[in-house]
Amino acid sequence: MAEVTQTGRVIEGIRSRIATRSLCAGDRLPSVRRSAADLGVSPATVVEAYDRLVAEGLIAAVPRSGFFVSHLAGAPQGPAAHAPLREHEIDPFWVSRQSLDSSQSSDKPGCGWLPPDWMPQRALQKALREVSRDGDLLTLYGTTAGDPVLRRQIALRFAAEGLECDPDRILLTQSGSQAIDLICRLLLAPGDTVLLDDPCYFNYQALIAAHKVRAVSVPFLRSGPDPAAFEAVVAAQRPRLYITNSNLHNPTGGSLSLTTAHRLPGIAAAHGMVIVEDDIFADFAPGVPTMAALDGLSGVIRIGSFSKTLSAALRCGYIAARPEWIDALTDLQLATGFGGPPPLATSAISRVLAGGGFRRHMEELRRRLARARQAMAPRLTAMGIVPQGEPVGGFTLWCRLPDGVDSALLARRCLARDVVLAPGNVFSPSQSATSFLRINVAQTSDHALLQLALSMRGETP
Repeated sequence: MAEVTQTGRVIEGIRSRIATRSLCAGDRLPSVRRSAADLGVSPATVVEAYDRLVAEGLIAAVPRSGFFVSHLAGAPQGPAAHAPLREHEIDPFWVSRQSLDSSQSSDKPGCGWLPPDWMPQRALQKALREVSRDGDLLTLYGTTAGDPVLRRQIALRFAAEGLECDPDRILLTQSGSQAIDLICRLLLAPGDTVLLDDPCYFNYQALIAAHKVRAVSVPFLRSGPDPAAFEAVVAAQRPRLYITNSNLHNPTGGSLSLTTAHRLPGIAAAHGMVIVEDDIFADFAPGVPTMAALDGLSGVIRIGSFSKTLSAALRCGYIAARPEWIDALTDLQLATGFGGPPPLATSAISRVLAGGGFRRHMEELRRRLARARQAMAPRLTAMGIVPQGEPVGGFTLWCRLPDGVDSALLARRCLARDVVLAPGNVFSPSQSATSFLRINVAQTSDHALLQLALSMRGETP
């Protein structure tokens, strides 16, 4: 741990007093000279501490009057404040910000999406040109449930998987994350418990923190949670929801076996728990059994989006569930966002799906990713970074680092080299994945591998 400087002690002391309300919004701080005398530090140290706190917006400098606690200090805190305190490298918000805010030139082996040139850009451009000719789509709100044509297309795709679902049981949302947020708003109350996999997609943990409910976890193995362990946790903890990726699980790449996919909904139903099955990666590995199909959307809610296969810019997700839940979720989305995704986006997606180009795009994408996984796995293994299992599809590998290598420390070193990693404990509710990394094979260049190797050796840039 880095040594705390005198300036840092002054800053933390003021932050602590604000957090405990011994200093409140509008209160005047002691003068620089008074603070220096009280704390036994130089006035220059206090000036530097005050300046940093002003830059953070925690205090405000008023000319000829002194320093005062900012009114922002009394503002409600965001979901990060309710999440477990963790080092920055293993904080889900930190990883999201680094992946989203780093420059386009940065290497991003830790991000969770494909490079732009792997996506069907020409088909999207054509679709957008076509829909932009309709002036109404450029200016009007959409319907409350979303584009009926796209909902019918989603229902037909479900039918090909063995899931019978009327389009009226599908609600379009503004993203897959918003779909989960709406479900949490509808079905959870403060103090409820949510079951997550360990490891799991890190944004599930962020959403749970935002809703101020308790998270418990069950180990996720290559073919899903062990049913006996799953039932034991459900019986003991009584969670209201179980949120999971069943197909190409994020981050492990595993998928539910048919036996597990059949057993988990029955266990959930016996204990009054609803399953939220996030099948955002379904198109990367068609044919994998889903709990929604086996359950018939009785106690399983299925969600997904098009951000991984088509475009993250055309924000659109969906929820498939019981009719009464869809009705309530539709009203909730209307109340919180005045409707679903913009018609311009849903109409463009619908046009791409309707053409044969999307099928060909996914076929080629699956082949390309298979080649990338097969090429990357031995290169990583030669570095001592060993992929755990062979995913049946997708673009990520869940890798174990050599003994003694901490993935959070490695992420810090790589960030200094402009390389963004996703260390294991980002995904682990129990913080038991210190020696793991999730690697995106489509985003890992030769340069990124070189920087990763240099960082593992502890060399500074």
